[in-house]
Amino acid sequence: MNHSGNISQNIDQDAVLRARTMLLGSGRLSLPQEVEAYRVLAKVSPAAYLPKLVRALISYGYEVGRRRGPERRLVLHAEAADAARRIGVGHPRRTQALCDALGAYEHALFVLGRRTEGLAACEEMTEAGRVGFERGQVAHPAYGSDRLAVVRAEEGRHGEADLRMRGVRAETEVSFWPVVERAAELEAAGRGEEAVAVFTGLVDDTRRKTEGDSAAPAHLVWELVHRSRMLDAAGRHGEAGADRREALAVLDRLAESGEPRSWGNILPWWTTLYALSARTVEPPASPETPTPAFGTHLHHWSPDTREAYFDGVPALEAEAARLSAAGHLHELVAVHHRLTVRSALLRENRAHRFEEPLRPLFDEEVALARRSAEGLPRALTDRAMFLVAARRYGEARADFAEAVSLLDADRTPIVTAT
Repeated sequence: MNHSGNISQNIDQDAVLRARTMLLGSGRLSLPQEVEAYRVLAKVSPAAYLPKLVRALISYGYEVGRRRGPERRLVLHAEAADAARRIGVGHPRRTQALCDALGAYEHALFVLGRRTEGLAACEEMTEAGRVGFERGQVAHPAYGSDRLAVVRAEEGRHGEADLRMRGVRAETEVSFWPVVERAAELEAAGRGEEAVAVFTGLVDDTRRKTEGDSAAPAHLVWELVHRSRMLDAAGRHGEAGADRREALAVLDRLAESGEPRSWGNILPWWTTLYALSARTVEPPASPETPTPAFGTHLHHWSPDTREAYFDGVPALEAEAARLSAAGHLHELVAVHHRLTVRSALLRENRAHRFEEPLRPLFDEEVALARRSAEGLPRALTDRAMFLVAARRYGEARADFAEAVSLLDADRTPIVTAT
C-alpha cells in the first residue's frame, strides 16, 4: 500500500520536473505543450500557473476548434472556465481570467445551440465582474456584463437591469456603439423620450467632430436621419423635420464637393442603424424565438442567433418570388424590406464589393413602394442612406430630397411607433 503511494508520489514529482524543464527550454512551446505543462504546475503552484493555464486553454480551444470542430473546442473552454474558478478570490488577475474563460465557454455553447447553458455562463460572467469590481480587480462595475445584456435583448427582455448594464459606458462617454446600444434598448423598452435624449448626445458630438474634420459627414447624415425616425415615433414631427433638413444640407455639401478625405470602411455604422430602423418588421423576440440584438454590431450577436438570421435569407428570397408571382404587393413590400436589410448586413465587411449586389434590391424596394403607394418616403430614405455609403452623393441627395418633400407634405412619419 505504502509502496504504491510512493510510486504515485514519484510519478507526480517526475511530471512536475518534466513540466518545469519544458518551460525552461530554449524552444517555443506549442499550445498542447503549454497546456500539458500548466496543467501539472497548476496543481503545485495554483496562484502562479492557473491564470497561465486558463490563457493557454482558451487559445488551444480556438486552435483545436478550427481543426476538430466546436464540440472539442467546448471541452477545452469548459476546462478553462473550471480552471479560472479555482483561482483564489483575492488573486488580482482572477476576474479577468474568469471572464475571459467564461466568454470563450459561453460562445462555444451558443455555437452548438445550447442557449440555456450559455445564458447561465453569461450570468456567471456578470456576477464575476461585479465581485471583481468590489475587490478592486477591475476598473468598471459593468465588467463582463455586455454579453448578458445582448442575450437578454435577443430574447426580448428589455428590462431595467439590461438598461443599467448596457448604459454604464454610454453615461460616461459619447461613443457610437455604446450610445446606439443604450438608445436601442430604451426604445425597445417603451422609453422613447429617454432614447431620443441619449441619442441626441451622439448627434451633437458627431456634429462637432464633423465641423472639426474628425468624423465622416456620412456619420452625421445617418445619425440625423435615424434620430428623425425616433422623433417621428415619439410624435415630435417638427423636430424630425428639422433633422431631415439638416441632413439634406450636409448631403448638399457632399454632392457638391465630396468627402474631404477617406474614412475607411464605414459600412458598419450605416448597416447597424439601418437594421435598427427595421427592427419592427421582424418577428418579436422571446426566449423561445430569439432575434438579433438590433443596435448592437452583428459581430456581438450570439452565434446561434446570427446564424439563424442569415440562414433565413434564401427563405425570404423564395417568399418574395412567390408573392411577386401571386401579385400580393402589400406582403411583398414587407418581405422585400426584410430581405434587403439582411443582405446589407451580410456585406458590411465588403467595402469594395457591396454596391453592385445591393443596388438592385434598393431599386426594387423603391419601385415596389411606388407601385403600392405605400412606404415610399421610407424606401427613398433607405436607398439614399445606402447611396451615401456607396459615396453616390448626388443620387443620395435626389432620393432624400424627394423623401423630405413627401414627408413635409403629409407629415407621415417614416416609421410607426414601436
